[in-house]
Amino acid sequence: MNLVNLESVSHSYGPKPLLSDVSLGIEAGDRIGVVGRNGGGKTTLISVISGTLRPNAGRVTHNRGLHVGSLSQGDDLDPARSVRDIVLGGKAEHEWAGDAGIREILANLLGDIDLDALAGSLSGGERRRTALAKLLIDEHDLIILDEPTNHLDIEAIDWLARHLSGRRTALLVVTHDRWFLDAVSTRTWEVVDGSVERYEGGYAAYVLAKAERARIAAASEARRQNLMRKEIAWLRRGPPARTSKPKFRIEAAQALIADEPPARESVELVKFAAARLGRTVYDLEEVTLHAGGPGQGPLVLDRSTWQFGPGDRIGLIGVNGSGKSSVLRLLADTVKPDSGRVVRGKTVRLAHLSQELGELDPTRRVLETVEEIRKFIQVGKKEWTASQLLERLGFKGDAQWKVVGDLSGGERRRLQLLRLLMDDPNVLLLDEPTNDLDIETLNELEDLLDGWPGTLIVVSHDRYFLERVSDRTVALLGDGRLSMLPGGVDEYLSRRASGGALSARAASGAASSDGDQAAAAPAVAEPGLSAKEERELRKELSRLERQLDKLSAREAKLHASMADAAADYGRLASLDAELKDVVAEKEAVESEWLEVADRLGE
Repeated sequence: MNLVNLESVSHSYGPKPLLSDVSLGIEAGDRIGVVGRNGGGKTTLISVISGTLRPNAGRVTHNRGLHVGSLSQGDDLDPARSVRDIVLGGKAEHEWAGDAGIREILANLLGDIDLDALAGSLSGGERRRTALAKLLIDEHDLIILDEPTNHLDIEAIDWLARHLSGRRTALLVVTHDRWFLDAVSTRTWEVVDGSVERYEGGYAAYVLAKAERARIAAASEARRQNLMRKEIAWLRRGPPARTSKPKFRIEAAQALIADEPPARESVELVKFAAARLGRTVYDLEEVTLHAGGPGQGPLVLDRSTWQFGPGDRIGLIGVNGSGKSSVLRLLADTVKPDSGRVVRGKTVRLAHLSQELGELDPTRRVLETVEEIRKFIQVGKKEWTASQLLERLGFKGDAQWKVVGDLSGGERRRLQLLRLLMDDPNVLLLDEPTNDLDIETLNELEDLLDGWPGTLIVVSHDRYFLERVSDRTVALLGDGRLSMLPGGVDEYLSRRASGGALSARAASGAASSDGDQAAAAPAVAEPGLSAKEERELRKELSRLERQLDKLSAREAKLHASMADAAADYGRLASLDAELKDVVAEKEAVESEWLEVADRLGE
């Protein structure tokens, strides 16, 4: 059944059309993801579809009796009404409490919010979650969501994706969260240059299909082509679920990536990083840390020992309020531990992108603001000018001469990030770097970070970005420790769902939002392990992980060499023998790693 039809719709603000002669339709059961550059017309499109914006030209037709529910980037919550009244309306408690679906929505979106609190007392994130909960509880034929993952942590985003996938309601969603797009959408619309290009499948299928269209059309933009090929190569090497949706001929896409190198030359980058940083980057020794200062606020670390080495690329995850930003501030030396010691390498040159961006001179031009830091920078093997990097992060042409005071919040964040990179750091701490960035800019940033040699620690609720730029995942599980998760975000969500170590936060109250604390002892698998022994074991674990990375790279190179020497039987036999030695050594190191990790209780 057809729900909404657009016929020859055009709309513009000023001389440039955002929509130009667009005709399309939404059917019952459609789940559509909308992508495109910031300012390209995505919000205009969904506003026209929802009926909140009348286009300059064309016709929009809604099916008779259509119920449309929308979540915009702002909200119109009455500050004098309670959360309970807004979300549940006039429903009696026995009525909504007996509905498992409503209880699930409240638990996952409003679990930490007092239902009797007035909307006027809520933070921006709490207001948004309240508006989302109200939307999901109500019945609709079509749900339209504009950036629904804002202010949600990884666990809540995972729940929302599963919830939306299980509804029969038609869905139209604008988001820069590519993992979320892949999880909820079966079709993708790209708003570009006033038109809407349509693709089958979620984000992975969209990337593959777009590259295939570009290959057939022999597009002239060589750099954008290379970026797309690199993105595809990473997608194809990732979990199989990423490529389960494409419905077009896969062989053409395979031809695109047959000779594509890995996203990062990890061994080379680690070697370069070690040369710049030496052996020590950060060593945490018996560190205790509270989020609000010594003894104040939630407990983040409790006598925790950890080591961050040269070339480490780590994604730091945990529920909202677990203390991820506090850990970054500890490493940046803007907060001090309650007790214990943080050893920083003598050659560390730090850049810290926090959620509270530093002040930029509103009277300066964009290019001047970057060039005052440095006019050239070496990233990997290539030298870039300030202007070239600005262009890569979305400041093209005249945009480089805009006054900083006229920039949007997203543009300011991009500018601040670029200024940090231009200062040539060898350690990057990134706290939610993807906020307000569109997918095209995220691709450029990821490609830039691929060639950046140094230690990277990133906090982000954007699961795709986190998995794309980091090699290891470390979690704050609420037990006062930093714990490595070999299975990444999937393991984190699995342990959250099963209760596991992650339930310690809820059980102890160590990181509860009201600041209650309990003296949770550090969990170790082997009783009697001293602080010195634990520190040495962690160093050994880090050494083994670096050795595994090198052996994996060597194994991949041997496979490539064997393919090249397919006709040379003598050379092939020699390479095969060497490969067997490498595989055997790798298995031995893996066994040793498991033994050390087991002693540490990882």
